[in-house]
Amino acid sequence: MTDIYTKIFNTGIIPVVVIDDENDALPIAKALIEGGLPSAEITFRTAAAKESIRKISEAYGDQILVGAGTVLTEQQVDDAVEAGAQFIVSPGFSENIVKYCQAKNVTVIPGCSRPTDIEAALRLGLKVVKFFPAEAAGGLAMIKAMSAPYGDIKFMPTGGIDEKNILQYLAFEKVIACGGSFMVNKQWVKDKEFHKITEATRKAVTLMHGFKVEHVGLNANTPEAGEDIISAFVPFGFEVKRGNSGVFLNHDVEIMTKPWYGKAGHICIETNNIKRAEAYLKSKGVKFIEETKNIDSKGNYPAVYIDGDVCGMALHLLQK
Repeated sequence: MTDIYTKIFNTGIIPVVVIDDENDALPIAKALIEGGLPSAEITFRTAAAKESIRKISEAYGDQILVGAGTVLTEQQVDDAVEAGAQFIVSPGFSENIVKYCQAKNVTVIPGCSRPTDIEAALRLGLKVVKFFPAEAAGGLAMIKAMSAPYGDIKFMPTGGIDEKNILQYLAFEKVIACGGSFMVNKQWVKDKEFHKITEATRKAVTLMHGFKVEHVGLNANTPEAGEDIISAFVPFGFEVKRGNSGVFLNHDVEIMTKPWYGKAGHICIETNNIKRAEAYLKSKGVKFIEETKNIDSKGNYPAVYIDGDVCGMALHLLQK
């Protein structure tokens, strides 16, 4: 993926924002950043779009990924790019718009809702398209159906996506991110209740990552010491499953019979998408131990340890 595509994937949810008053642009952007979604697709449905993009780009610079949505003309492409837009999104597939953006070396994500659109996108070398209107056009079932013959294309579904269905979309490997407006309620903007945008954004981020303690590991360091720890759990009737480097008790407690990370042991935290979660945590200053990744031929890995201990316990992420 290009750098822009990587940023879109890492963000996971791209807030689709309609701004009627350019003076609302900075408070909205600030609310999204504080909520944990440093990205916005500002739609050209209103006259305030260009200046809103300009204000956000100038005020927050590298803190937020800003794109222009509902781009229908070459002039809008020029206006968006001049204002600081880093990517262009259109509701449908326009060969002219795509070629115009490519000539300007601007990332463009055109709307595609049928195989004919995707074939046109592929002919122009595109790897990512917008699936719009997602729910009305067949939803996730349609994306999966089209992914079968077009395996190289990835989708950014938008339209009808909210807290109730977004995890289903994000769980599919061909979905790079989802566009949604549910965290930027128009009434909140009208009433200047930008704190509600921050709250809704935080809830969306929490939902997206799905962080949850999966198990706790205890360091025994030797098989003999491990047996002593296991015996302490015998009265509880936990199921014992032995492996090469440790023993699981009811999948809740892992006894490490070989030296491992953490003075006392580790806490395993599962997440919906380990790569996206890692990028998110890195943005918060968290560091990882790269050599703990067991990367396969496709670049995927099931787990990664965080650098440092908490109360003598190491932390590691685990792909659900």
